[in-house]
Amino acid sequence: MKLIIASDIHGSVKYTKKLEELIIKENPNKIILLGDFVYYASTNQVEEFNTVKCLNILNKYKDKIIAIRGNCDIELSDNFIDFNLNEEYQIINIDGIPFYLTHGHLINKYAHIFENNYLISGHTHIYNLSGKHLNPGSVGLPRMNKEHTCIIYDNHLFKLINLEDFSTIEEVSLNEE
Repeated sequence: MKLIIASDIHGSVKYTKKLEELIIKENPNKIILLGDFVYYASTNQVEEFNTVKCLNILNKYKDKIIAIRGNCDIELSDNFIDFNLNEEYQIINIDGIPFYLTHGHLINKYAHIFENNYLISGHTHIYNLSGKHLNPGSVGLPRMNKEHTCIIYDNHLFKLINLEDFSTIEEVSLNEE
């Protein structure tokens, strides 16, 4: 099973288009989107941010998308979304191992469920491929790390991908966990 896992798009049209390039190139079975599609204005940004344009790009892949609602998506209208964005968390099976998916802002609320399980979340905008808690970083607004990132999972391998040039920043085998 091939997956693309992304989070924290925050209305970045440029990097949603880069994510779409990667989707076309990799043709994943599923696209996991861990929330925060919405952009709230910041005076520090120079590129185009438009949540509706980003959702229109992603809606083309609605049959492949598994999505989690993020803290910034609370007031996002279902009129713009062709995929389900109502879940706070979901469990998916990745090559025989259950993985819990959540945005990350409710980790404490579900700590009793996530504890000692594999967890994939966003929210922090900081990527992580170590331990049982994986984070794809941020498509639209990375923090600490300069790279706009997502994860590709294929054949027991998680690869952290730089969306600028699709290079691999880091990788970890599911067997190493």
